[in-house]
Amino acid sequence: VVKMSAPTMEERKACWGARDEFWRCLDSHADDASQCEKLRRSFESRCPQQWVKYFDRRRDFLKYKEKLETEGYHPPEAAGKS
Repeated sequence: VVKMSAPTMEERKACWGARDEFWRCLDSHADDASQCEKLRRSFESRCPQQWVKYFDRRRDFLKYKEKLETEGYHPPEAAGKS
């Protein structure tokens, strides 16, 4: 049984640093992940798998929130409205 130990402070810093570099790359390439593959691999190798999943969801949420704040909420048009 492989016991998942909590990352050390150094490991957390490395993970967050890799995440920040990857996110900066995504920001500067309009979220085109293909431009940031090396950074993505670095991010995945430095962070525990569940953190990677969490940060991916977090980024999606932050992007969504940012879009709401800049564009406002637009409910979908009701289909078939006359």
